[in-house]
Amino acid sequence: MGPLRIGIDVGGTFTDLVAVDDDGRAIFAKSPSTPADQSLGVMAGLSDLAARLGATLPAMLARTGRIVHGTTVATNALLERKGARVALLTTQGHRDVLEMREGLKGDRYDLRSPPPRPLVPRQRRFGIRERLRPDGSVLTPLDAASLEAAVAAVATSGAESVAVCYLHAYRNPAHEIATVEALRRALPDVFVSRSSDVLPQIKEYERVSTTVVNAYVGPAVRLYLTNLERRLSEAGLAGSLFIILSHGGMAPVEEAWRLAAATVLSGPAGGIAGARRCAQLLGIPDLVPFDMGGTSTDISLIAGGAAALSAERGLAGERIALRSLDIASIAAGGGSVAWIDSGGTLRVGPESAGAVPGPACYGRGGEAAAVTDANLVLGYLDAARFAGGRHPLDRPAAEAAIDRLGERLGLGRDATAAGIHRLINLKMADGIRLMTLRRGVDPRRSALLSFGGAAGLHAVEVARELEIARVIVPTVASVLSAWGMLASDLRYEVSRTHIGEAGALDDARLRAIFAGLEAAAAARLGSWFDGPIRIERSAEMRYGEQIFEIDVPLDDVAWEAPGLSGRVHEAFHRRHEALYTYASRDQEVVFVNARAAAVGAVAPHGEAAPAGSPVRAGAGSRRRAFLGSWREVPVHPVEALSPGAVHEGPAIFEADTTTVLIGEGDRARVNALGWLDIRLRDAPGAPPA
Repeated sequence: MGPLRIGIDVGGTFTDLVAVDDDGRAIFAKSPSTPADQSLGVMAGLSDLAARLGATLPAMLARTGRIVHGTTVATNALLERKGARVALLTTQGHRDVLEMREGLKGDRYDLRSPPPRPLVPRQRRFGIRERLRPDGSVLTPLDAASLEAAVAAVATSGAESVAVCYLHAYRNPAHEIATVEALRRALPDVFVSRSSDVLPQIKEYERVSTTVVNAYVGPAVRLYLTNLERRLSEAGLAGSLFIILSHGGMAPVEEAWRLAAATVLSGPAGGIAGARRCAQLLGIPDLVPFDMGGTSTDISLIAGGAAALSAERGLAGERIALRSLDIASIAAGGGSVAWIDSGGTLRVGPESAGAVPGPACYGRGGEAAAVTDANLVLGYLDAARFAGGRHPLDRPAAEAAIDRLGERLGLGRDATAAGIHRLINLKMADGIRLMTLRRGVDPRRSALLSFGGAAGLHAVEVARELEIARVIVPTVASVLSAWGMLASDLRYEVSRTHIGEAGALDDARLRAIFAGLEAAAAARLGSWFDGPIRIERSAEMRYGEQIFEIDVPLDDVAWEAPGLSGRVHEAFHRRHEALYTYASRDQEVVFVNARAAAVGAVAPHGEAAPAGSPVRAGAGSRRRAFLGSWREVPVHPVEALSPGAVHEGPAIFEADTTTVLIGEGDRARVNALGWLDIRLRDAPGAPPA
């Protein structure tokens, strides 16, 4: 292999790594994640990857031009409530906005639901005497004594990080900038986030929440990334380290920790990039990406070859108004634990055995029965060949865990394990229904793209539950998120608020608004990237009586011709009609936020042809598997499959890092890329081959 690019995706259970050369040949590896310090798992995985290349770690890193990394540090800090100790400085009289939120409950009909616990308690929220008008002009100057007292209070509070969010600072950041300067003079070691830098746009709660989240996760993200960058440099990395952000673009380390809240969907965003690349290679514009790992399952949509972006996302009950890919995550994975509720009913998840101790079959002290234990007991996995034989499974431990659960249910081992497998499939099918049908998309019109280490054993049955006729399993399925990261572009977004009736914005004013944003975005991206840059434009707009905005892409709008404002107006109507089936062209249109993204395209990698993934199963071997009854099922090594070959189900396809199961009457064809193209028996509406 020649010069390399390496993608790294840290998951809850495994860290996935892919090295790709200029010809598109891929080598991949999996290493157990190390939650206490993710960089340990990353470096161990890189050593394993180097061994697979027949090289030392320094030699491999010396010929690596770029590492692209998806991290779960911010995600875990939020989910586990283990972020920094944060203080909030805000306009006097507004310190409770963070706790009041928008006055809504998650379940409005649950009268007993406790209020959410804010990331910053009231005693660490400090009001500053200052006030800007909505147009950004100064009503009350920043009071030096008030600021000095607040900075002193922050120092005595033990805060490790500070969020600064003043009213209307998106119009004029002067007071926030002065406050940050005072904080850095007095507390140079404290991490500081200001709202006019993190999210310079209207809506006070969204802005303060996003800024607080950034301050909460920022120190952990900065510590992890700077330590990882140092370790890679000491190990001999010649190229650059980039981080995938939630919107699917990548950025250098400094930008990633500055905008740490934009990394909360870092790993899943790589999966979307990989799914888009798969859509291009296959010529299939509509896919349902189905990413099942050890801890969770991520579901998204590729429609017309593109993925949707949203600014309405959040995590762990916290609002993060930065744009991110539209991804739904459900607590269902290979490590999901089976349990019995108070009514005696079998449940699976949301609790996960994770990487430590892991399912019982990992032999690390776990005793609860997990999905992976059920799959092993049912014969779908080969205990000796799991993870290419590097991490053999403990079948007796899995059987004992299943038996303990079955005894409480009054069921035998086979029925208990089959019930766990069936329940997790139903749970994931429901997740896909929510992701598709609620967005007006019929999943039967799409193909299911199966990836993630655990997906292959469940994808076909999940598709059958949804009446999806076609399932695609790439050769890089188990590490597709890491592989997809190498197809991600560099991206920097700038947004500004401009509220006014869209019809009142003349062409010159619209061009001036976007020209300023485009120049700022291109200048920032140009400081990291010396290649050609393209600009993507969009706006958030609404009808006058609506309380929410929709994102309107403006890339197809003729920008220089006369009548620009009318075309922007019409683009909103068409977008509203596409989303909600109607447009009200007689109503006023409010232009809220303008956005420009500077994009630096990187050369896409090739067709994901694996360069030797050793699987020890011999061609034509068979294994007993439970498919309603015990049967002898053929086992096909994936690397031995020939393009054009067709295999009838039931069958098991075994690779180094994943296993695929198809049922009776299903047919798997090996396409020109060496990928499995599975057609389900009796499924209606099959897409064309």
